[in-house]
This record gives sequence, C-alpha cells and structure tokens, in this order.
Amino acid sequence: MSHCTSISQVADKLIVGAIDTSFISPTTKLLPGTSVLNGPVLMGAALAAPAARATCTIGPPLSASLPASLVVDGITNIFGSFTVEGASLFAGAVVCEGLTIKQSADIKQGTDLSNALAIGNDLCIANLAQVVNGALRVDGIISCEWLDGALSAAKAFDIKHPTKKGWRLTHICLEGPEAAVYYRGTLKGSNIINLPDYWRGLVDSETITAHLTPIGIYQELSYEIFDWGTKIKVLNNAGSAINCSYVIYGERKDVDKIVVEYEGKIEDYPGRDQRSIVGYHYDYRPGVNA
Repeated sequence: MSHCTSISQVADKLIVGAIDTSFISPTTKLLPGTSVLNGPVLMGAALAAPAARATCTIGPPLSASLPASLVVDGITNIFGSFTVEGASLFAGAVVCEGLTIKQSADIKQGTDLSNALAIGNDLCIANLAQVVNGALRVDGIISCEWLDGALSAAKAFDIKHPTKKGWRLTHICLEGPEAAVYYRGTLKGSNIINLPDYWRGLVDSETITAHLTPIGIYQELSYEIFDWGTKIKVLNNAGSAINCSYVIYGERKDVDKIVVEYEGKIEDYPGRDQRSIVGYHYDYRPGVNA
C-alpha cells in the first residue's frame, strides 16, 4: 500500500492527511471502523483562512485566535460519560443534566445554576457572596472562623407557622457581649440542680449565674454554687418546699473572649486571628459600616 497519497486505507482504518504510521506496531491489530485524521480537521463552516486554530475545530469559527487541541464553537450535547483529566475552561453557559463528578479544582467565574441535587463530600470555599433564594437545610455543623462578606448579624429562623394556616413564624437569636451557654428547667421535690457533665470542661465556673422563679406561691429563694461549678443548691429562707423554674448561664472557657468594642473596620478587629472562636457572626454591611 502506498503511503504518499493524502487519503489511504490500512485494513479498515481510514487515514486522512499526511500519513503517520508511527503509531502502528508490527503486532498491532487494526480495529475496523476507526479513522486517523491528521489535522487540522475542520467540521462545519469553513474557516476564512486554511490554517486552523486547533488540531480539530468543530462549528463556525470565532474571530479570536485560540491555539488548542480541540475547539468546539457551538452547543455540545454529551449524553454519555465525559472525562476531562486536565484543565477545562468554559467561557459560556454549561448545562449538566446528568451526574457530574469533580475530583480536582473547579473554578467558576460566571453564573453557576444548579437545578438538581448537588452533593459535596469535601471542602467548599466561596470567596464571593452566596445567594440562597430557597430553603437551606444543614444536617451537619456550620463552623465560621471568620466571615468577611456581607452577613447580617440578625440571626433568625423562619418556619411554617405551627398553628395558623398560611402564616409563618420568625424568631431572632438572642445576642450578648460574651460566648455564653445556658441550661434551664424546673426544680420540685429536691434542692439540687445538677448541671450537665460537659459544663466542667466547657464553662468557666466563676461566671455561672442562676435565675430562680417561684412556681405557684411566693418563695424566698437563693442559691449556692458548689462542686466546681457542676451543682447548684437552692435554698428557701422560709424553710418550705421548693417549687421553681431556673435558668443557668455560664461563659465558655474553651474559646477566647471577644473584643466587644473596637475602633476601625472589620479587618482591624483585634481578635481576627482567634481561630478558636466558632460560629462568630459579624454585622458587615457594605456602605453602612465598612
């Protein structure tokens, strides 16, 4: 068989262009129905110039020159498996209706619309504003070491109203100048409030305070903290039985104390590098307090 023509056939393999038989070894069995296109290969509208921008160009040409291996200048529908092992740059709209698995860096500089289920099994970093127009469900833990973006400090929940049809119920989280926890309940038939075991490692015992409210009748109540801040003894000055509700507060000792007031912008916060503060929210509104 001659190897000097522009079109030749080796077994059932069609070869177009300058023949390069270096890929064929003496023991190679050529599969039928395959072809070798020694580029440039143009599919679709012809280019104005004979030189191609890529080894393979599909679709009408673009005005800009872009050297590449494969250039597709139109809508591409891929219904089967599609594997990209190197860098992939998408400058236009990308619609994925099937399963998409990404095991490397994914950089998106445009709009990313997800109309189906999105599962992330690794770290997700967002450097720009995130807008959620629908319901957001978090089954795990949200840990915020530092938030520089626009985030309202009015932390709230908004749910379907439990008793009024067609209404909704909104509550705002209580805020204060400390990282505190609370424990509440009622006390009857006993005078000892046993705080949770984890308070020993979580709460500074010197910061514990108790609020006691008599139930039913007036009672002259007081309290004492003992056993390294794990128990509270309730006393009734009249010597009668105790029946009250209680709320116990304590400041966490496993995180750094916050700086309540400071001068400057958010980036000037003295505790910016306190990585032990978890769930810290900053009221940052561009143009208002930036």
